[in-house]
Amino acid sequence: QLQLVASGGGLVQPGGPLRLSCAAPSGTLDYYAIGWFRQAPGKEREQISCINNLGGITNYADSVTGRFTISRDGAKTTVYLQMNSLKPEDTGVYYCAARQRYCFEGLANFYSWGLGTQVTVSS
Repeated sequence: QLQLVASGGGLVQPGGPLRLSCAAPSGTLDYYAIGWFRQAPGKEREQISCINNLGGITNYADSVTGRFTISRDGAKTTVYLQMNSLKPEDTGVYYCAARQRYCFEGLANFYSWGLGTQVTVSS
C-alpha cells in the first residue's frame, strides 16, 4: 500500500509563506491524484486542494484560492503545497492523501493517508 509522508510545517508569522511537501518514500506518485487536507483545532478535517495524476487539473477550497498553489515535481515523487499570505485561521495539522488518477471531493474518496505536519500561523 502506498505510504505518504507530509513535511514542511512549522511556525510562521501572518502574511508569511510556507511550502509543504508530500512524498512517497517507497515509490512514485505517477498514478495518483494527491489531495491536501487540514484539520484545525476542534474542527473536522477539510479538503483544501487536489491535483490529478498528470498534474493538469487542480482545485482549491474557497478559503485558500489565490493564496495556495499545488504542484507536482517533474520526477513525480513529490507534491507540493505552496502557501502564501498565511492567516491565523490556516493553523492546523496538514495531511496529504492519495487516490487513483482523478480528484474527487471528500475524505472518503482518498485511501492512502500520511501522517500530518503541523502549521501554526501566529505572531
